[in-house]
Amino acid sequence: MLLEEVYRNAKVVSSGKSLTTVNEFTDQIPALRPAVLMEVAHGIIKLMDLSVTKIVTEEDKGAALATAISLLTGIPLAMARWYSYNLGDANEQVVDISSEYFQGKMYLNGIKAGDRVAIIDDTLSTGGAVIALVEAVRACGAELVDALCAVEKVGNHGFDNVHRSTGVSVKTLMKISVHEKGVSIIREDF
Repeated sequence: MLLEEVYRNAKVVSSGKSLTTVNEFTDQIPALRPAVLMEVAHGIIKLMDLSVTKIVTEEDKGAALATAISLLTGIPLAMARWYSYNLGDANEQVVDISSEYFQGKMYLNGIKAGDRVAIIDDTLSTGGAVIALVEAVRACGAELVDALCAVEKVGNHGFDNVHRSTGVSVKTLMKISVHEKGVSIIREDF
């Protein structure tokens, strides 16, 4: 599998809070090959509840994957941003976020009451981004149907943090462990 190859070749660096990877899939270093993106998108689609009416992601690292899934499934995409549009009448939902890389506010537009939502992200690390997205979706009055991440960094306890905070069990394609000398693949589901 290409995703496994990407993580076996990933560089490991300190994010300031923990060890993290720099790689083709999440950071486009080197540039992201379409074959990798398509492999991961198809893997997520196999796990995903396709009865959803909207896909939600954050505008940073999850954007490429969620966009590919939206194009392949025809399900509309809403992206949470790191800044506000300040449009007044827009249905902007503001939530706090504390993740491995960012602490501040997240702004979600495009979700309304009655929507059935799947959250898509690239990596489940500490769970901060997914928790913020779950809170934003629910605050809009939408139903969260599914939450999926391509990769779970098991040492950062994101699955447990998300489940404890929101009751949501995040589905993942591959679990990894990050060490100073590299990445160990624990499990892959595709």
